Amino acid sequence: MIGGHGSEDPHTGVQIAHEEPSPIRQVTQRLLIATIILLLTILLVWLDRDGYRDNADGDVTLLDAAYYSTVSLSTTGYGDIVPVTDGARLFNFIVITPLRVMFLIVLIGTTLEALTARSREEFRIRRWRSRVRQHVIVCGYGTKGRSAVRSLQATGTPLESIVVVDPETRAIDEANSVGLTGIVGDAGRTDVLRRAHVERARAVIVAANRDDAAVLITLTVRQLNPSVPITTSVREEENAQLLRQSGADTVITTSATAGRLLGLSTDSPRVVSVVEDLVTGGQGLDLSQRTVRSGEVGLGPRDLRDVVLSVTRGGRTLRFDDPLIGTLQSEDVLVVVRSHGPDGQVFART
Repeated sequence: MIGGHGSEDPHTGVQIAHEEPSPIRQVTQRLLIATIILLLTILLVWLDRDGYRDNADGDVTLLDAAYYSTVSLSTTGYGDIVPVTDGARLFNFIVITPLRVMFLIVLIGTTLEALTARSREEFRIRRWRSRVRQHVIVCGYGTKGRSAVRSLQATGTPLESIVVVDPETRAIDEANSVGLTGIVGDAGRTDVLRRAHVERARAVIVAANRDDAAVLITLTVRQLNPSVPITTSVREEENAQLLRQSGADTVITTSATAGRLLGLSTDSPRVVSVVEDLVTGGQGLDLSQRTVRSGEVGLGPRDLRDVVLSVTRGGRTLRFDDPLIGTLQSEDVLVVVRSHGPDGQVFART
């Protein structure tokens, strides 16, 4: 439902993308370090064995050196083997004691890691919450959501400026694995969208699997941020108008669009290939939206280096061949086609 503030922790469900070594790897590394410290201590005691005395028989064997090193590093210290010379005692103070401290730090490291992991995560979330703004929120990380993220990347939006919201933990884990910040929760809830800082977002993409969920998410987003641009997908064309009435600025009918492409593929397969190329960013042909540059004012759409498809002026969109365009004005917004080379370099028409 569309709820109020609620009493939940604002950090609940927020997952910041970061690399975390596996517990097995952490334990293995610590055991290896502890073993190296123990073997080094045994070697040092054995080399200086003449400075130690075994109260049982007087001699310090390799086994005695291992025994002394073990009880010394663990701070047990039974007192049956002790350093008796000044050199051995100084060596214990300068070398063995620091090794003992290192050994204890390694042993309790796993416990400290567990105790501080939550604090580190809280710090990362607080830092993210203080910095996030002008980001894009993608509601739903299924097939459509993942494609939307790839398209955003291709057009220059960095991963740190994209926030994914999905009710499935597995989907958020997948988003984290590619470097995205994710929030576990229903994007139709006010408290979940507040965690995503929808009031600071520059755009919201609604990629829900169901039309009724898309309507609810759109209504909630529009309630929290009346001015943010909302792009949403809808399965059934009859629901497109309902999405627009709910506050969506752009509605993409997935089933109708797919059906049109299927129909075109029968008699005009190359048309479908070009459309696929146009909507796949970063390679081949790309659709791009931009404002008119100062040097282009006063020219006709056909005089530009880019291939112009439409001109938006005063809230009205005109096709490139519409005589009402006349010459370009400074406030015009253009939709153009650009070409990418094999290395991603953008080429313009000459």
